[in-house]
Amino acid sequence: MNLASIPSPSSGVLEIGPIPLRGYALAIIVGLFFGLWVLNRRWVARGGKHGTSWDIAVWAVPFGLLGGRLYHVITDYQLYFGENRNWVDAFKVWEGGLGIWGAVALGALGAWIGCRRRGIALPPFADATAPALALAQAFGRWGNWFNQELYGKPTDLPWALEISDGPNRVAGTYHPTFLYESLWCVGVALLVMWADRRFKLGHGRAFALYVAAYCAGRGWIEYMRVDEAHHVLGLRLNVWTAIIVFTLAVAYIVISAKLRPGREEIVEPDQDAADEGASKGVAASTDSSADDSQDDATDSPETRADAAGSDGAKTQADEAGSEDSDDRGSISRQS
Repeated sequence: MNLASIPSPSSGVLEIGPIPLRGYALAIIVGLFFGLWVLNRRWVARGGKHGTSWDIAVWAVPFGLLGGRLYHVITDYQLYFGENRNWVDAFKVWEGGLGIWGAVALGALGAWIGCRRRGIALPPFADATAPALALAQAFGRWGNWFNQELYGKPTDLPWALEISDGPNRVAGTYHPTFLYESLWCVGVALLVMWADRRFKLGHGRAFALYVAAYCAGRGWIEYMRVDEAHHVLGLRLNVWTAIIVFTLAVAYIVISAKLRPGREEIVEPDQDAADEGASKGVAASTDSSADDSQDDATDSPETRADAAGSDGAKTQADEAGSEDSDDRGSISRQS
């Protein structure tokens, strides 16, 4: 008999008048906004501009949600395609089902597009995003609590999670794997922020550290879960994914540290300075054109003709003056 346990909500939907507020969607939204707030602060601290992270998020967030849903539907296709299944349910994101692996992959693609539009390199932006993403995941995992899903093996520990009877679940107390992962993500965020400050991580290494640390925790948490999943060589598919991604992240940290040590000094170009420089260049070009025009005017055929005429008139006047002087001299001598 359990002396204490974590109760689950009787319903994952809170009715506010005619508007149904779904707990899963609420957890995702709260996580997104909190993560974006942290990301903006970190980006500004790295030398970026306030608001840039929100502009890039316009691309990253939709791509991330799409990628997370696609990964879930592809890896758990039997839930939506098959006998007694309705494929329309694959579009019901509010009922749960977002794979972090797909969310990060396509979210990174969206961030890359947003960064290119702003003239920013992706690695420093990813470094600023790392702990913010981990904290967003920490909030988002509570959506599983609202839906009573993704719990672990049965247990009678004081923090066991109470699960009620329902579709594909049996009443009892289980390991609250959603809570384990939520707390692990908070720890990952703190680890990345500490390491980033201590070792001045750059060129995407802070993001790689987040990926490696998250995968390490996801591996053992995934091993505790009892929900239906595909297995490869006796291990759940997500365990293999965690192992492979962890290996790639660690390899990136090692190789990147050797090839590109240190941290980027400038993460976002100063557009105002660039515009000012461009204005100065235009002004200098205008002045130069004016000088050239003035020189051209001086060297024009009409000007040269006028100058030649003036010189000719002066020469004739001098010759006439010389002849008059000679005549006077001759008269004087004759006198």
